[in-house]
Amino acid sequence: MNILEKIIVDKYKEVAERKSLVPVKLLEKSTFFEGKVVSMKKYVTHPEKSGIISEFKRKSPSKGMINGAASVETVSIGYMQAGASALSILTDKDYFGGSNEDLKIARKFNFCPILRKDFVVDEYQIIEAKSIGADCILLIAAALEPEKLKSLAYFAKSLGLEVLLEVHDGDELAQSINDGVDLIGVNNRNLKTFEVSIDTSLELVDKIPSSFIKISESGISDPNTLIKLKKAGFDGFLIGENFMKSSRPEQAAYNFIKDYQKLASATEFQKA
Repeated sequence: MNILEKIIVDKYKEVAERKSLVPVKLLEKSTFFEGKVVSMKKYVTHPEKSGIISEFKRKSPSKGMINGAASVETVSIGYMQAGASALSILTDKDYFGGSNEDLKIARKFNFCPILRKDFVVDEYQIIEAKSIGADCILLIAAALEPEKLKSLAYFAKSLGLEVLLEVHDGDELAQSINDGVDLIGVNNRNLKTFEVSIDTSLELVDKIPSSFIKISESGISDPNTLIKLKKAGFDGFLIGENFMKSSRPEQAAYNFIKDYQKLASATEFQKA
């Protein structure tokens, strides 16, 4: 069993336990549940924003503890002040050290799109996402059968949430793409082996129909890479570890985004 398969097995158990503790009716009474969704699509493609979805994560299965001391409030506010377009908040506890509370805190202090980053396998988690203030959910092609993924995407849409579909290769893209999806993210990290290559994004970008917002995820540590990915056709970029490994992730994001914007301006100038 690879790590992704193990995570999914554990996630089904975790969801069953949460369902028994917190009924749907209670989730629907949350103050966030009737809140207006902030569009990830609009913010990522906004011409005056960076297109960067800055991620808050304390640890990962491949790297172990990345930053256990970071404050969600400080980092999320700092990310947005640095010029990020949106936030991604890890809510998986066992493998990523996150919690639903992290997302609630980020929601309390930020008016921007927030992606609930987790391993969604059940409609319950989508209701939960809405109840904690998320605007967008992640559906991972490698973790879900195509029909299941489609039904979860449609269910998310029925609640007004946007959907980011994550793929890693051409087969996943072809099998999982559906009109319930808003954004398609290419994960440069293989979730089964944890190997990372930006070439994954470059190989898939032209296979993604232009009706979807295109996001490159993982393994991005150099602003020059963003220029390359932008030229290739990506609208947005999900960056987490590169910021979180710093003692001040928000400052790392600020420096990175400023360097990227300088490069982008120079590139535009050269074109002109």
